[in-house]
Amino acid sequence: MRFDTPATTNPIDQLKIIGRATDRIDGPMKTTGAARYAYERNTEMPGAAYGYVVGAGIAKGRIASMDLAAARAAPGVLAIVTARNAGKLAKGDFNTAKLLGGPEIDHYHQAVALVVADTFEQARAAAQLVRVEYERTPGRFDLSAEKDAAKLPAPNPFAGEPQTKTGDFAGAYAAAPVQLDATYTTPDESHAMMEPHASIAQWQGDKLTIWTSNQMIAWGAGDVAKTLGIPKANVRLVSPFVGGGFGGKLFVRADALLAALGARAARRPVKVALPRPLMANNTTHRPATIQRIRLGAGRDGRLTAIAHEGWSGDLPGGQPETAVNQTRLLYAGANRLTTTRLAVLDLPEGNAMRAPGEAPGMMALEIAMDEMAEKLGIDPIEFRVLNDTQVDPEKPQRPYSQRKLIECLRTGAERFGWNRRNPAPGQQRDGRWLVGMGVAAAFRNNLVMKSGARVRLDNRGMVTVETDMTDIGTGTYTIIAQTAAETMGVPLDKVQVRLGDSAHPVSAGSGGQWGANSSTSGVFAACMKLREAVASKLGIPVAEAEFSEGMVRAGSRAVPLAEAAGAQELVVEDSIEFGDLDKKYQQSTFGAHFVEVGVDAATGEIRVRRMLAVCAAGRILNPKSARSQVIGAMTMGVGGALMEELALDKRHGFFVNHDLAGYEVPVHADIPHQDVVFLDETDPISSPMKAKGVGELGMCGVAAAVANAVYNATGVRVRDYPITLDKLLDRLPPVA
Repeated sequence: MRFDTPATTNPIDQLKIIGRATDRIDGPMKTTGAARYAYERNTEMPGAAYGYVVGAGIAKGRIASMDLAAARAAPGVLAIVTARNAGKLAKGDFNTAKLLGGPEIDHYHQAVALVVADTFEQARAAAQLVRVEYERTPGRFDLSAEKDAAKLPAPNPFAGEPQTKTGDFAGAYAAAPVQLDATYTTPDESHAMMEPHASIAQWQGDKLTIWTSNQMIAWGAGDVAKTLGIPKANVRLVSPFVGGGFGGKLFVRADALLAALGARAARRPVKVALPRPLMANNTTHRPATIQRIRLGAGRDGRLTAIAHEGWSGDLPGGQPETAVNQTRLLYAGANRLTTTRLAVLDLPEGNAMRAPGEAPGMMALEIAMDEMAEKLGIDPIEFRVLNDTQVDPEKPQRPYSQRKLIECLRTGAERFGWNRRNPAPGQQRDGRWLVGMGVAAAFRNNLVMKSGARVRLDNRGMVTVETDMTDIGTGTYTIIAQTAAETMGVPLDKVQVRLGDSAHPVSAGSGGQWGANSSTSGVFAACMKLREAVASKLGIPVAEAEFSEGMVRAGSRAVPLAEAAGAQELVVEDSIEFGDLDKKYQQSTFGAHFVEVGVDAATGEIRVRRMLAVCAAGRILNPKSARSQVIGAMTMGVGGALMEELALDKRHGFFVNHDLAGYEVPVHADIPHQDVVFLDETDPISSPMKAKGVGELGMCGVAAAVANAVYNATGVRVRDYPITLDKLLDRLPPVA
C-alpha cells in the first residue's frame, strides 16, 4: 500500500478497539516470568556454553601482547576468541568502531577477547587470567578542549544539513533592542536500561541464529551478515521481548557478534551478556553537547533573530548530536542560523538515546526562551504563544500538517494552576522549601518508515500477524493486535501477534518515535489486503463488504470470517510505503511540560513536587500504554535535569561511574504525581492510522521545565546540566 495522499475514512476510524485504553496483552507473560528474554532461551538452545567479554584497559593505542595460556588452562574453558583467530571481520554499517578490537584499540572497554566455558563462573574466572599488554597513545577526550577543531559533518537522512541560514541573522541580531547570548552544556548520558545487552548464538551448518535484545531486527541481521562475511539469508535474528533499549539497542553490539564467533569456535550454542560495567563504555551513549543560543527580539516580544550552534564529539566516522534541529522549526523569526559541529573524540561511541537531538537541544532552547521572556518582562507562556508559527520558518511555503502547541500550553496552564505562579523568583516558600513553577514546550519530529507485515486467517477465525517489529516495553504487541482486530472486525482475543523475528516481513522497527505509527500502518495495509482476499473468496464485492463481530456482511448476506479460510489458511503480505507528504507538510508532535519543584533553602536539595504533560500527537492508539510511555519519558527527563551524568576521566578516556551504583537515575522517591493529557487530534497526513509517535515527545522539554522551575524557586539560573546542589548552594537566597 502506498500512502501518498491524506487518509480519508477507513476501518480504523470505527474506534471500536483502536483508541481504547487496553491492557497490554504481553503484561501477564512479563509479570509471571513466562516472557523469556534473550539470555533465557534455554529451551531453543539447550546445552549452551557461556562467554565472558574482556574489554580493553586503555582508550587509545594498540595491543602489544596477549597471553592466553593461563586462561586456556583454566577449568571448563572451551575456546577463546580474539581478533587473531576470529577470521576476517568487516565493520557493520551501523557501528562506528569495530565490535572486536585488536591490535588497534579505538576506545576504552572495546571488546578484545571472549572466553567461552561450560559455566558462567568458569568463563568469568578464566577471563581474569587473560593478560594484555598495551602500547598507550595520546587520545582526545575533552569536548571543550576539542571544540575549536570541530568541523561541519556530512549531511545524512536523520540529521539533515549541518548548517542552515535564513535571512540576515547577524544584522537582525545586532539591531535587536533585546538580546540574549548564552551557552549551555549537557553531559554524556547512559541508556541504563534494565536488561543488559545479551545474546545466544547457534550455528546449524552455515546458518546462524541469534536470540538477542535488539530494537531493529533487519538492521541487525544485515550488520551481522556483513561483519561475518556471510549471506544475510543465512542469519536469523530473534528478539520477541526487549527489556528496555532507549536507542542503545538500535544496532547489534559486541554481545551478538561475540556470541556468534564463540559458538563457531566452541561448536555449540554460546550465551553472552555484557556485564553492567562494560555497558557504559563498550556500547553507545548520549554524547555531551555545548550549545550557544542567541536570541534577538523587539520590545513587543517578537523574535527577529534566532541562532543555535551545537558542538558534540564522536569517534572518527561518527555522527553528531543534532541538538539544533528543533530550533529550525519551533518558533517564528525571519532571520535564522543553526550550525552543528562535530569534534573527533576517542571516547566510546556516541549515538542515539531516547529523542536524540531534541532531548538535549530542548534542554538548552527552552531555558533560553525563559531567559528571554524575563528580559522582555513577558510571561513565559505568552512569549511562546506570541512566537508560534503554523509554517516551517525556514520554508514558509510548507505548512504544518497539525500544530497545536498553543492549545497544549493553554490547556496545561489552566490545569496546572499557572496563574498561581509568582513570576518574581525566590519569593514562594513552603516551610523550609523554596517553591517554583516552570514550563517548557515539547517538540519531536514525526518520522515514518516503510513497514511490512504478514497476516494469516485460519478456519477458526483467528487472525495472526507476523512482523519483525519489536516491543521494547512500549506496548507494541497490543497496538498491533488492536489494529488487526479493528480492521478485520474481530475481537482482540481472536488476534495473535508474533514479533521480533527476521523470518517475518521487515518492519519499521522501534526507534525515533516512528515505531508505533509506522508498524501499525504496515499491519493495516496487510489487513486491507486480507479483506480483499476474503471478499474475493466469498464472492463479495470488497467495496460492499462490512467486517464486524467476526462476520463478513454484504446486503442481506452474512458469512463467518472463518469460512473464508476454508481448510487452508489465507495468507497475505503487504507493507506501507510513504510518499512525499513529509516534503509537502512539516510533520511534528507538540506538547507542553509543567513542573513544580521545592528547593531546600539551606541545603539546595531539589525535590520535584508535581508534573504535567499535555501532548498533541495525532490519534492516540492506546491511551493506557501511551500514558505509560509519557510518564516514563517524564521520569527520564527528571534524570537528565537533576542527576544523570557519565563522569568522564579526561586523563584516561573512560566513564568512571559505569554501573547503576554510580550512575544516578530517578527512583520512586524522586518522582511525584504525574499527570498526562492527550489532546483530541487526528493527523490524516501522517498515516492511514492518523497517528504519530509520542514516546519521545514526553521527554523533550522536561529537563528545561525543571530548570526553569528551579530558577523560579531560587533565582539561580543553572545552564550546565545536571542541576546538582553544588551549583546552587553559594547562590541561594538568605535563609529567613
